[in-house]
Amino acid sequence: MRKTTFALFYGNRGFFPASLIAGAREELPRELRSLGHDVLEMPPGETRYGAVETLEEGRKYAAFLAAHRGKYDGVILSLPNFGDENGAVAALREAGVPILVQAWPDDMDKMGPAQRRDSFCGKLSIMDVFHQSNIPFTALAPHTVRPADARFKENITYFDRVCRVVRDGRHMTVGALGARTTPFKTVRIDELALERHGVTVETMDLSEVLNRMRALKPDAPGYAEKRHTLDGTASWEGVPEAARDNLTRLFVVLQAVADEQSLAAMSIRCWTELQKVMGISPCVVNGILADQGIPVACEVDTGSAVMMRLLGAAAASPTTIMDWNNNYGDDEEKCIIFHCGNAPASLMAGRGQVTDHLILQNDLGKGRGFGCNQGRLRPGAITFGGLMSEDGALKAYLGEGSITSDPIPQSFFGVAGVAHIRRLQDVLLHLGREGHRHHVVITPGQVMAPLREALVKYLGYEVTMPQAEPATA
Repeated sequence: MRKTTFALFYGNRGFFPASLIAGAREELPRELRSLGHDVLEMPPGETRYGAVETLEEGRKYAAFLAAHRGKYDGVILSLPNFGDENGAVAALREAGVPILVQAWPDDMDKMGPAQRRDSFCGKLSIMDVFHQSNIPFTALAPHTVRPADARFKENITYFDRVCRVVRDGRHMTVGALGARTTPFKTVRIDELALERHGVTVETMDLSEVLNRMRALKPDAPGYAEKRHTLDGTASWEGVPEAARDNLTRLFVVLQAVADEQSLAAMSIRCWTELQKVMGISPCVVNGILADQGIPVACEVDTGSAVMMRLLGAAAASPTTIMDWNNNYGDDEEKCIIFHCGNAPASLMAGRGQVTDHLILQNDLGKGRGFGCNQGRLRPGAITFGGLMSEDGALKAYLGEGSITSDPIPQSFFGVAGVAHIRRLQDVLLHLGREGHRHHVVITPGQVMAPLREALVKYLGYEVTMPQAEPATA
């Protein structure tokens, strides 16, 4: 996932020396480029010192942003000195992207009128007037920091995550392949609520997927490549050739659908037609697509597909959808999360084994559901979350925890892991009382804070964090 391109804004107040702006225009872009970010700057000759102070200069900067719309995903409002609130508001009121407010620190040996910055005070003034003007912004600690400081680099990592989530969240198309099955009322979602938040849902009947699979020839473009990818993902010992062929066909078709409709994520009706008609389960294909940047949610859980994309954008990592599935003995802060085998290989502890769907065997008989990639989740820190709609609003929950190396019986089917989650019992009570899914989306790393900021401040979601809130009756 590409790093954010930042548009750089330099605030000015005229009686401060020009050297402060000149130094900032040199240091800030240099440090950002060293972190792998591209930058966009208004030419220095457009305004005095190449900064913004007056309303007129602010309007020039706003026109500059408008002319380059789509070329940047965030703005860094840098204050080499106190800065002027009026110019900043005029420049950034219509920026349409996250804004990070950064202020330069004063040096104790440079406090004379010709050298001091007063950015410490100016940052508070900018934030005050932005709040009054209803301009959302991001502010991080420490209050003042130089771009060369390691703490600024941490702030940029955080802000980059915010910008990626907002970039994906505002312009996302999600595919829903197949109708929701009658038993899974838990995954119902309001498409109009999604649309109002920038998420378009495109639907396709599962019969279209099946027909395209049947019509596909083994010499079709992409077939050999997809077969090779499947072969390298897991062990296929004991899997019938007919199932391997149909899984390859499914892989080709899903990739084609994603390309045709520019899908950022998908949800799919994964049982029982695929098993009855084609003799496969799509799990291993879903996992590969997730590793390639197109997360796929099971059971037509489109809300979780959206959360998969958003979590992945925050973490710059693949994601997977699991069930909150089993207690782990008597440990009240551990549980087993599980799904049939759709986890991307990058999130698994080792090479998986493609198997029949051992649960559906009870209904369909043996050999009708090959495609589950059995294994265990890789231990490490995780961020988890879920998404639902209610009364026209999008409601998410977020939390952090870890996948442990605690053992799970070998007989346990699918992909599973022991999750250690602080206040797990409160989390589960919150999910049940608020009507959240039995599904949970996870991604490696701890990225809850920037994800929450992006969802609440810039995208208009309602977000709860049950680990940080008291349990309610």
